[in-house]
Amino acid sequence: MELHKESSHPGAFLSNASRNLSSSSSAFVSASQSPFFSPRSPPPLLIPPQITILPSQITISPSDASPCHASSSDTSLAHRRNKKTKKKNSPISLRTRSAMTVSSSTNRPRSYDVYLAYHGKKVSLLRFVNWLRVELEAQGISCFACDRARCRSSRSQSHVEKIMNFTTFGVVIITKKSFGSPYTIEELRHFFSRRNLVPIYFDLGPSDCLARDIVERRGDMWEKHGGELWVLYGGLEREWREAVEALSRAFDLQLEAGCGNWRDCILEAVSVLAKKLGRRSVVDRINRWRERIEKEEFPYPRNENFVGRKKEISELELILFGDVSGDAEREYIELKTRHRRNVAGNSTNKCESPSENGGKGKEPVVWRESEKEIEMQRSVRRKAASRNARRKRPKAKILYGKGIACVAGESGIGKTELVLEYAYRFAQRYKLVLWVGGQSRYIRQNFLNLRNLLEIDLGCDTYSHEKGNFKCFEEQEEEAIARVRKELASDIPYLVIIDDLESETDWWDRRVITDLIPQLGGETHFIITTRLPRVLGLEPMKLSYLSGIEAMAVMRGETVAKDYPLVETDALRAIEEKLGRLTLGLGIIGAILSELPITPSRLLDTINRMPLRDLPWTDKEEMLTFKRHSTLIQLLDVCLSIFDHADGPRSLATRMVHVSGWFAMSAVPVHLLALAAYKFPKKKHGSKVFKKLSSLFRRSRIKRSESEAASVLVRFGVARISTRPNCIQFHELVKIYARRRGSHRVAQAVVQSICVRASVSHSLDHLWAACFLVFGSGSEHAMVELNSTELTHFVRQVALPLAIHTFITYSRCNAALELLRLCTEALESAGEALVNSRGDKWRLKRRLRYCFRVDCSRSDEGFRLIWQEIALLKATVLETRAKLMLRAGRYDTGDDLIRKAIFIRSSICGDRHPDTVSAHETLSRLTRLLTNVQIS
Repeated sequence: MELHKESSHPGAFLSNASRNLSSSSSAFVSASQSPFFSPRSPPPLLIPPQITILPSQITISPSDASPCHASSSDTSLAHRRNKKTKKKNSPISLRTRSAMTVSSSTNRPRSYDVYLAYHGKKVSLLRFVNWLRVELEAQGISCFACDRARCRSSRSQSHVEKIMNFTTFGVVIITKKSFGSPYTIEELRHFFSRRNLVPIYFDLGPSDCLARDIVERRGDMWEKHGGELWVLYGGLEREWREAVEALSRAFDLQLEAGCGNWRDCILEAVSVLAKKLGRRSVVDRINRWRERIEKEEFPYPRNENFVGRKKEISELELILFGDVSGDAEREYIELKTRHRRNVAGNSTNKCESPSENGGKGKEPVVWRESEKEIEMQRSVRRKAASRNARRKRPKAKILYGKGIACVAGESGIGKTELVLEYAYRFAQRYKLVLWVGGQSRYIRQNFLNLRNLLEIDLGCDTYSHEKGNFKCFEEQEEEAIARVRKELASDIPYLVIIDDLESETDWWDRRVITDLIPQLGGETHFIITTRLPRVLGLEPMKLSYLSGIEAMAVMRGETVAKDYPLVETDALRAIEEKLGRLTLGLGIIGAILSELPITPSRLLDTINRMPLRDLPWTDKEEMLTFKRHSTLIQLLDVCLSIFDHADGPRSLATRMVHVSGWFAMSAVPVHLLALAAYKFPKKKHGSKVFKKLSSLFRRSRIKRSESEAASVLVRFGVARISTRPNCIQFHELVKIYARRRGSHRVAQAVVQSICVRASVSHSLDHLWAACFLVFGSGSEHAMVELNSTELTHFVRQVALPLAIHTFITYSRCNAALELLRLCTEALESAGEALVNSRGDKWRLKRRLRYCFRVDCSRSDEGFRLIWQEIALLKATVLETRAKLMLRAGRYDTGDDLIRKAIFIRSSICGDRHPDTVSAHETLSRLTRLLTNVQIS
């Protein structure tokens, strides 16, 4: 389902003119196109004016031509301003030049809660203002945003001044250039005189806004932007000083918006205005949201020992925002390419690189810049021999300012660490950082999991089946995805990180992941980390290895202040070379040197003496990865040996590593991991008395052992701590290593632990992982075989609740129905196997009864109970499938399923049993609806 997004092209205004102001699309144009922003929802009991955006001059109906409430000095200032505007107009593109036609049934214009004033065309300023406006409107505070310097008509200025007079509070964004704008000075004096001024300082502070410093050009800031600014626009010095001094008198409001506190400043501004408006519920809602986001926003804590990657982080900022700010402005970013670069199509502004004429056979780097994007395209030389190859392969390009970035590199090189550091550094530029695991089996579920942070309801709606108003499963899934996409496509800026994207297509139905991502170019930014050479037809940013100095810093870790002798330094360089500067391996080396009193030379000798384990490989890519980094296998073996040496053979930490490979990629609860480790099969030794004593001792220390083992794994770099309480996560290479060292019995221990401890609300991905192990996935066969009792317990405790929760909560209809179908087939196979095995046992029992007079009635009763339990559980699964079919209007399929369930329950429980009666009611409803459909 394609989302409707309002076009920003001027030609689209004619078709959108009649839209109501309460829609999510503004009646005015966006910040990058117009000086106006309109509210999302008008306040009640007020008649909003009908405003139409047209690419023509402004005309106001006579009903709106009432005079403004302004002083004589304001009138004279406006007269001088209009006179000066006629002589000199600042250049502005046709795309940003807009107009409006205002007509109203009353002389009084609409009243707004907040008038948001700003001045300038800087991209960061427009982004901040737009975000503040949308946040106010989302909280039910009507807002009118305007840059009056871009209003080209005196009549439009008159109408805006009327709105200023009827606005409850005036928010003025103060920038370096605001003091040279007559409109900002007038707005400051106007709202200060009414005692409703709320200033917000953008990229400067209240201490910087002193009239004497500005006039005398004191400081680095005012050396360029200061002076007698009232002369700049022909104003009066007294009026200008009154406006500047008004800022210094607003002591109770010191809102400052810098590069690192946009989110906090906007939320604080909304809270302040909500308090002044008497809307306490808004303040409470924002406080609750802050407390929740503080715990759930990031999947991992920030790496305090992050090393290097300055160039990569600056380049990510350039790709996403189209420019850099702050410290990155002082850093030089070198973008290299092996091919010539040119630009297809026309451009409004072109900028050539300094190396335009340098080098033989090279073309200048040409940039295409527009209002929404800055794009650099690459193309190879036009050779006749390579024309056919280019036609088959799409051109790779890097988009700057489009809001999407791809980071590619081999596993373990540090892609996740890079984007995590970027997210922490620039989190204040977004309302929320959203993390999505990119594994093909879980990516759709992980994308829909964003509903929790975005506070979106994705549940299936109740449709009127009697009238035939229902949606098929595909439509319900499309609607759920569209709700998340719609929120991400709004004017609120989010940062979505898709980590470790395995494939461009979904595992379930082979759909392209672009169906999940909204249209690019909006306020939301996307970062994709992957091992793929190309994603979405874009050339990703290739992540290279750390430099030698950075690699040494990672290996030194906390011992960076310690000076190693030359021999030990050479040993570190040898380890670095053997690991191939793989960031994961370097981090484990640094952790070992920090935790143990061991020298680098001794550690190198230990790694060399560790025999290289020959692991069985089924995946070619995994085999090639570990073949290139065989030392990593030896290093992991060293870590497990250290754990066993400290806590005895088969320590809990070692067993946790072994079972980690069969869980999903998301963070694993420590208690769930420890339970699977305790179920891990061990060598049999000792007497029964010793086993009982050791079991009691283990139970008394289980809680302390779990936390200690998890702490050891985190401290040695084998696992990383998660922001989720009592959870840790393992790197993909560690999980592959664990799977290749383990066996199917280890996978069975994981399934048993999930069946006992996991819950749908906290371990959704791990429940799916267990289902894949039990029922198989696609072309892969089931790896865990459960007996009849274990299977019924697994279906009842894991599979059935998981399918219902997936269908009802996330509208993943096809995945839920496929899981229920697999459950039905597994129960049928278990019942048939049980019946077949009973035939052989019956012959054996008959011989025992005849020869040895053995009574087998008790075993027959147990067999009958197990068979009945399987059959009744199968009936429950069939009934659940029938009820889900009812929601999509597939009445014929549901009718067949419910009849099978009724037959089973009637045969075992009877017709008067409550479950049988309930199934008959479902059948009656399906029959009635099926008849109505056939008649119509």
